[in-house]
Amino acid sequence: MAVKIRLKRIGKTRTPHYRIVVADSRTHRDGRVIEEIGRYVPTNDPSIIEVNSERAQYWLSVGAQPTEQAAVLLKLTGDLANAKGEKKNTVKPQKVKEAFVIDAAKKSVVLPKVEKKAPVVEEAPAAEETVVEAVAEVANERGLPRAQIAMAWLLGKPGITAPIIGATKPSHLTDAIAAVDVKLSAEEIKRLESPYMPHQVVGLAGPMPVGGKLTLKDA
Repeated sequence: MAVKIRLKRIGKTRTPHYRIVVADSRTHRDGRVIEEIGRYVPTNDPSIIEVNSERAQYWLSVGAQPTEQAAVLLKLTGDLANAKGEKKNTVKPQKVKEAFVIDAAKKSVVLPKVEKKAPVVEEAPAAEETVVEAVAEVANERGLPRAQIAMAWLLGKPGITAPIIGATKPSHLTDAIAAVDVKLSAEEIKRLESPYMPHQVVGLAGPMPVGGKLTLKDA
């Protein structure tokens, strides 16, 4: 069996990387090898040439023949005699990478991490809670949903008392329609309005009218 010491390419396109292998001369380029004895990376500066000298000397001693490219590398590592018959390692040593040092004079371009603040949940004023409780009492007495009592209260006012009435569920629209037929007594309205504090209407120029009621004439 004729044994060769040759190079086996394993690198990517345009980034060649070779292994120095011992293989049967009859196997194809990427076929099975007998042993790997080194590596060669030509893309580095200087090139990386690493050879296991002990194994290389063994295979040369038993008659393994290096290819032209492998012979050049073995001469550089001193495992094979050069033209003058000398065995001398002439492989250039790899450059030692300098430790990274932070330049204190340069400003960091990385923005500091800003901690997200938890959303602040505003608590409803005590007066508004009292209004909600009053609506709940009237709703329980009548056996109706709170939304119907609140809508009936607003619909019973002579003017505009709230800028927007939101509906987020289909049931809210049903309660709004049903509230048209709900008539609150004077006593019930008094119970609802006694703790109520009127708010400034958004978009209204000037102070609220006396009594906290805004009629179409005032608008």
